[in-house]
Amino acid sequence: MAASMAQCVSSLYLPAKLKSLSLTGTANSASFKPLSFSSNASSANLFSTGLASGRPVQSSPNRRSIVCEAVTTKKPDSAAKRARQSEKRRVYNKAKKSEVRTRMKKVLEALEVLVKKSDAQPEEVLPVEKMIAEAYSVIDKAIKVGTLHRNTGARRKSRLARRKKAVEIHHGWYTPSPTETAPTV
Repeated sequence: MAASMAQCVSSLYLPAKLKSLSLTGTANSASFKPLSFSSNASSANLFSTGLASGRPVQSSPNRRSIVCEAVTTKKPDSAAKRARQSEKRRVYNKAKKSEVRTRMKKVLEALEVLVKKSDAQPEEVLPVEKMIAEAYSVIDKAIKVGTLHRNTGARRKSRLARRKKAVEIHHGWYTPSPTETAPTV
């Protein structure tokens, strides 16, 4: 293999320091495939098989140089580990977001039922308040682990609180003070 490389290098009229170039080394050479060379030095692909490919580059009329590109066929271990970690995190985040949406949906449905009920009592809000507290807890945990942004969590908690307040105002269980109402322009 080294002899054919030397023959190829000498046939390309390269400087003397490049003629002593060797592809054999002390590194784990068993992991590399053997290289094959074309008999025609001007071919577009000098290394047709293996982990390196080359192409002639025209620098002057009677001299040629070779550009070699190393190609890896296997993904590095760190990238594979990162892919596994991100997939695990994606599934975890998806479950957390789903739980947040489910809790919010249950609270909003319970509040809708309470709005439509004409003879509702103020005590009927207590189970809904418990559901809101559980939803707040799930939202806060999702924010803590980084599944939700803190502003998203605040917006969702605010949405639940506003809907609850709207139901209480609708039934007359809560009367906002004049300072709380926004001026209409």
